[in-house]
Amino acid sequence: MAEESRHTYHTALPAEPAIDAADYQSVARALHYLEKEYRAQPNLDDVAAYVGLSPAHFQRLFRRWAGISPKRFVQYLTLDYAKAQLAASQSVLDAAYAAGLSSPGRLHDLFVNVEAVTPGEFKLHGAGVEIAYGFHATPFGECLLAATPRGICALNFVDDGRTAAVEALAAAWPAATLHADAGVTQPLADTIFPTDTTTGRPRVTLLLAGTNFQLKVWEALLRIPPGRVSTYGEIARHLGSPGAARAVGNAVGANPVAYLIPCHRVIRQTGAVGDYRWGSTRKRALLGWEAAHVDGVAAASAALPA
Repeated sequence: MAEESRHTYHTALPAEPAIDAADYQSVARALHYLEKEYRAQPNLDDVAAYVGLSPAHFQRLFRRWAGISPKRFVQYLTLDYAKAQLAASQSVLDAAYAAGLSSPGRLHDLFVNVEAVTPGEFKLHGAGVEIAYGFHATPFGECLLAATPRGICALNFVDDGRTAAVEALAAAWPAATLHADAGVTQPLADTIFPTDTTTGRPRVTLLLAGTNFQLKVWEALLRIPPGRVSTYGEIARHLGSPGAARAVGNAVGANPVAYLIPCHRVIRQTGAVGDYRWGSTRKRALLGWEAAHVDGVAAASAALPA
């Protein structure tokens, strides 16, 4: 178990679209359908019919959520694109790990402090810790956000109902005192999922409870820039344990803070998306959404006069 440690990372989070929970549900159904029927190469009319919308309505909804058309978005989810990203990410990630920073060319900086609980606190399973939690809309579905006075300790997407989400939080911090208080977590949610990034963003602190190895993996994930991907083997190599890809995978799967600690940016060496604690469809949504926004910002920057 690690000694108490504090590190600060810059993580790049683009401005979110206006959040409409129904938008993501429709997008998720569409992505699931495309994943299931990819051999048949369904067209826009097929996908819209599956979702239960007219083609024009679905096109507008998708553009509102992703900023691009469904056809363009799907290109970011192909195996060839994933393989190209793995190759392109290599030098970027090598530099990021060497520098200890999360991303050159980042979009909007969110300064993330990472604090690990002490070994003694870890053994006490949260005894004496007060945790406030709330449920909040995000562009990727509802999430449970939980925080102590020292920092955010959980961000979990809600797929199996709110009761199950609270039970999972209680299992992770069995001796802590939990209480629902969205008034505490709403400002944090607004910082993580902003609709306006023209103003300054406050620093966010994460309070993480894990083994030495888990903490190292989670901090390594923070160095993967949006629009880039890595593999379990690459992370193991950067940690100095090239044979520990499976252990890295276990640590990635145990990540307690979705999105902020971007475990969705870890894929298989083959380019396949692979597993995700909150579902492969959501992982595809996150990867495609980030790739689209990174490309959009790059294109807008290139169009500016020198």
